[in-house]
Amino acid sequence: MKKELILASASPRRKEILAILGYPFTVKESGIKETAPEGLEPAKYVGRTARDKARKVAEMSKGLIIGADTVVVHQDRVLGKPRDNADAERMLKDLSSSIHEVMTGIVVIDSDTGKEASACEITRVYFRHLGGEEIRGYVATGEPIDKAGSYAIQGVGAVFVEKIEGCYFNVVGLPIFRLYRMLASFGINIFT
Repeated sequence: MKKELILASASPRRKEILAILGYPFTVKESGIKETAPEGLEPAKYVGRTARDKARKVAEMSKGLIIGADTVVVHQDRVLGKPRDNADAERMLKDLSSSIHEVMTGIVVIDSDTGKEASACEITRVYFRHLGGEEIRGYVATGEPIDKAGSYAIQGVGAVFVEKIEGCYFNVVGLPIFRLYRMLASFGINIFT
């Protein structure tokens, strides 16, 4: 009997990535609010938030629960989702001509057994120089508003990225290779 898979996230991007596996799943939002890291190292912050999301959904659901949280880290500062257009412009100016890291904390919990696995995936992203006019034009598209770091690598924001080192899907919001390996440790085989 297949174990039910539940994504504890409202992110349409995570839903799209998880669908790649071809394994049936449902989505249940955790209701956990993402807050400022409050002095935590970014990897610990995303791990804690992912765990909080997964545990909250595990309290009310049966199956394998997947929690995830993604942040952009630039010069030891966590860049979450922008508050408004001005904040998005500021973030993009900061990221221009520099390297940043995208970190995703991911937690899988078996609500029946209590078994829990966690990981943090890190991808380095190299941004080219961005001019003020293109930053304003990009922000005007509306794409940056609900994205950590104010850009979408899977959208028109891709034109800002010179290269990446690591998992592309991590930058989108769900490191599929890492998740696949984690699910295998819970006995999930997508090929059978």
